Amino acid sequence: MIRSIKKLLVANRGEIAIRVMRTCKELGIRTVAVYSDADRNALHVRYADEAYRLGPPPSRESYLMADTIIDICKAHGVDAVHPGYGFLSERSEFALKLEAAGIIFVGPSAASMDLMGSKIASKQAVEQFGVPLVPGLKEAITDIEAAKKVAVEIGFPVLIKASAGGGGKGMRIVNAVDEFESQMHMAQSEALSAFGDGSVFIEKYVAAPRHIEIQLMADNHGNVCYLFERDCSIQRRHQKLVEEAPSAVLTPELRQQMGEAAVNVAKAAKYSGAGTVEFLLDEHLNFYFLEMNTRLQVEHPVTELITGLDLVKEQIRVAEGHALSFAQADLNINGHAIELRVCAEDPCNNFLPDIGTLTTYRVPQGPGVRVDDCMEEGMEIPIHYDNMVAKLIVWADTRQNAIEKMKRAIDEYRISGVANTLSFGRWVMDHPQFIQGQFDTKFIDMHFKPEMLQPNADSHLQEALAIVATHAFAQQKGGAATAIETQHQGSDWYQKRRSLR
Repeated sequence: MIRSIKKLLVANRGEIAIRVMRTCKELGIRTVAVYSDADRNALHVRYADEAYRLGPPPSRESYLMADTIIDICKAHGVDAVHPGYGFLSERSEFALKLEAAGIIFVGPSAASMDLMGSKIASKQAVEQFGVPLVPGLKEAITDIEAAKKVAVEIGFPVLIKASAGGGGKGMRIVNAVDEFESQMHMAQSEALSAFGDGSVFIEKYVAAPRHIEIQLMADNHGNVCYLFERDCSIQRRHQKLVEEAPSAVLTPELRQQMGEAAVNVAKAAKYSGAGTVEFLLDEHLNFYFLEMNTRLQVEHPVTELITGLDLVKEQIRVAEGHALSFAQADLNINGHAIELRVCAEDPCNNFLPDIGTLTTYRVPQGPGVRVDDCMEEGMEIPIHYDNMVAKLIVWADTRQNAIEKMKRAIDEYRISGVANTLSFGRWVMDHPQFIQGQFDTKFIDMHFKPEMLQPNADSHLQEALAIVATHAFAQQKGGAATAIETQHQGSDWYQKRRSLR
């Protein structure tokens, strides 16, 4: 049955909220934003056709308030909810409540989310479809002595991993048996704190893998397609910083094998909508199932750029009940795309998060450059949410040309007021191992040292120098710079400008 969506609420904030709303505008769908007090003046609130307050800044009192969001939907005639990523995007109970209220959830079924949300249950399900798994336990374990015995049988190093979560939380690498107990205690404690579930499983630690993920789209008519791969190996603390599509190391034959394995994962989960299957790829090009993310990924733009598809549009079509608008045979890789996550954190201080005001914020432009953001000068990076400022994405006909375009885009990007990862991204693009495509998830640990980064010039100081030059030029022409002086004398960089006289 086809149910046309006329009004859609985005249960999220920031760049992903605007990203979804833009596609809705193109489809003639009215958009509804929700916001916390911290986001009351945010761009996604201004961009939407309607906007409604959720509550105070903490996410548990705002963006995680499922019942409040559903009440807003009911009160304002909302047909569908798109969850974006994070927050409620993989909460099966939220999908069930929407379904009970007669509201479309733009995502997979609650049953699919539950199955793929459990690392144990998902491994058991996909194994029946012949999907390769990392050697290890296929069920959760809590008994430390029993777990230690399993670890010895598998052989060190092993990985202790939270069953219910991701993002590197509840994860510990154990290199020897005498470390096992303490690492197990820490993994369980962190998993319980982060996910409310202290169960873990044990598997062989693949020492230096590449992190390869396959984008899927599936409908409710039995069609599943893989939209090729993304290489997400450049990470800090198991969280991605640079992603690209396609991978520099996959052969056409390996790409097909991994794509078909990902399709089998979707079939095991009876999946519909957009999803991503993550694999580890070892140095011998053996691949192993890691997990499935049952939502749109942060890095989805690189897939859009090499396939020409709008993944949000396809999500909405599937949610309405339509079949996919394409078949596997219709898909081809066109060119190369790279994404840099521009985060408010300091690469020179172990990538620690930073907060503050964007005193300068100017994005790069030009052919093949895309910036997904929700920021403007004068806005603050809030302490309550993820510290990603923007996603900088480039496309070119070849990988090398994409690298060169990314360098140009980074050089044109202007941010001051908060530490950020632009200089780190520039360093990556210049690194011989990245240029040659010879890297893995240990790239940062192996190659990066803070002193390698060129210190960013203070944009305020640059602007101060520009004002000085303007003032001098005006005096030479017999004009006055009083207006300029008055306009800027309250700013921080004005004091720097005065010190230059």
